[in-house]
Amino acid sequence: MTSNTAEILVEALPYIRKLYGKTIVIKYGGHAMTDPVIKEKVISDIILMRYIGINPVIVHGGGPDISSQLAKNGIESQFVDGLRVTDKATMDVAQMVLVGKINQELVGLIEKLGGKAVGYSGVDGQMIKAKKLYRQKDGVNIDLGYVGEVEEVKTELIAQTVALGYIPVIAPIGCDDEGEVYNINADYAAGSIAAGIGADKLFMLTDIDGVLDKEKKRISHLTLAEIKERIDDGTIQGGMIPKVECCKSAIEKGVRRVHIVNGTTEHSILLELFTDKGIGTMVVKE
Repeated sequence: MTSNTAEILVEALPYIRKLYGKTIVIKYGGHAMTDPVIKEKVISDIILMRYIGINPVIVHGGGPDISSQLAKNGIESQFVDGLRVTDKATMDVAQMVLVGKINQELVGLIEKLGGKAVGYSGVDGQMIKAKKLYRQKDGVNIDLGYVGEVEEVKTELIAQTVALGYIPVIAPIGCDDEGEVYNINADYAAGSIAAGIGADKLFMLTDIDGVLDKEKKRISHLTLAEIKERIDDGTIQGGMIPKVECCKSAIEKGVRRVHIVNGTTEHSILLELFTDKGIGTMVVKE
């Protein structure tokens, strides 16, 4: 062991002590999930978290795989404000890909790399109670089909799974009281689950190095007030706006800290968790 390695371990120790026994929700998707080499590294880091006494909960997306399968089925993908318009045929494909393919692949990979995991969809035990989501444009409600928003998170299955030493892996599919099934944006599903289970942190894995300033340099720390300022002045724009709004929603629901990190960077979760400088953007209330 080099002295540099020892210094890293010493730097990590107070963070490990502080986070011992705490729950961290990780929203996992995008390029960090499609590249098999990166995927193994991310999952290995999550397993390490579990072995040192942190309780990770994974909420995964699957947009690229859904789009690919829809194309194979001859179904065109349509989006409104970043949300997939989901008719019945699209919903069937989304559920098949998210629950039947991606969820089980992640569970299998965790088991292969030495961890223990159980896969769920939000329909199981009505874990994610959902209702139909509408988008409004020019004062008109746009029907997105089977796209839902979270009404309630039932935490019993998650808590029992964590207590038994397993990593819960959750697909963002919800249902209403009539059993109607909805596709839910994974970022918002992760935020609602993190709030529902009282998570200490929520990690949003993306493919850029957090929130960037106008010089394209990483902003290491943001408050909710600063988010509004930086959206208003154009610093935060495009696809990062819904991402930070999701962070804001999670903080307002009770999550203490949200971290936006580049999931394609090696060991990004560990570097953000256990080093003084971090590697992403941390969002806090004030």
